[in-house]
Amino acid sequence: NRYYFFFLLTQGATVGVFLSADLFTTFIFFEIMSFTSYTWVAHDETPGAMRAAETYLAVAIIGGMVMLMGLFLLWNAVGTLAIDELYEAAKACPNKGRIWAASICILFGFGAKAGMFPLHIWLPKAHPVAPAPASALLSGVLTKAGIFGILVVTVYLLPGSRSWGVLVLVLGCITMVLGAVMAVFSTNLKYILACSSLSQIGFILVGTAALALLGQHNALAAHGTVLYMMNHSLVKLTLFLLAGVVYCNTHALDLNQIRGFGRGKPLLHILFLCGACSLAGIPGFLGYISKTLVHESLVELAAESGSLG
Repeated sequence: NRYYFFFLLTQGATVGVFLSADLFTTFIFFEIMSFTSYTWVAHDETPGAMRAAETYLAVAIIGGMVMLMGLFLLWNAVGTLAIDELYEAAKACPNKGRIWAASICILFGFGAKAGMFPLHIWLPKAHPVAPAPASALLSGVLTKAGIFGILVVTVYLLPGSRSWGVLVLVLGCITMVLGAVMAVFSTNLKYILACSSLSQIGFILVGTAALALLGQHNALAAHGTVLYMMNHSLVKLTLFLLAGVVYCNTHALDLNQIRGFGRGKPLLHILFLCGACSLAGIPGFLGYISKTLVHESLVELAAESGSLG
C-alpha cells in the first residue's frame, strides 16, 4: 500500500512537471517528484537499498537547490519565468552572462534527474535495488523530466547558441560512452539496463545539442530527439518489467545464475528481443528511426560546419 500511495503522488507530480506553465511551478512539482520517488528506491529497506536511496536523495536535493538558484538568477535577468515568455525575454536581455549563469544552474538541476554525467552516480545504484516496476518508471519516465528541462533551456533561453550546444554535446558524448562501458563490464541484468539507460540519455543529449547547434535548421534533430525519448521510455519500461519477471522466478539477476531460464519461453524471448533490437537501432524497430534521425542531424551539422570536407 505504501508503494502504491507514493506511486500515485509521483505520477501526479510528474504530470505537473510537464503541464506547468512556468519554471517555478515546474521546480515545485520536480522536487515533489524527487521526494516521493525516494520511497521507490528505499522500498525493500535492505542496506543496499537504503544506501542507494540516500545517494538518490542527496543528488536530487543538491540538484534542486542549484536549480532554484538558477531560477532566481533567471528571474533577476529577464523578469519572468513563464515558459512561453522566456524566448522573447531572453532575446531582449542585454546581459547574456546572467542568462548563461542561470542556464548552467538549471542544467545542473535537471541533469541530476536525467542522469547526465557527472551527476549520474545515483542511477546505477538505484535501479538494481528498486522493485522492477519502480526501476522501469525511474528509467523510462522520471529521467525524461530532466531531459524536458534541458530542452526548455536549449529552445527558449539559448536557441542557436554554439557554445551551449558544444557544452551539451560534450556532456552527452561522455554520458553515452560511460554508460555503454559500464554496461559491458557488468553481469547484473538490472545494472546493465540501468547503465544502458545512462547511455541512451547521453544519446538524447547529443540530439538536444544538435538542436542548439543547427539553429533554424534543426527539424531533424527535434524530431529525432523527441522520438528517441518516446522510444526509450516504452522500450526500457518493457525491459525492466521483463527483468522483474526473471527475478520473480529465479530470485537472481546475475547473468551467470539465470543462464538458461528463457528456454521454452518464446513470449519472453520475443518481447526481450524486440526491446533489445529497438535499443540497438536494428532496422524495422522504432529505435532505428529515432537513431537515424539524430545521426542525420549530426551529418547535417558536420556538413554545415565543413567537417565533411
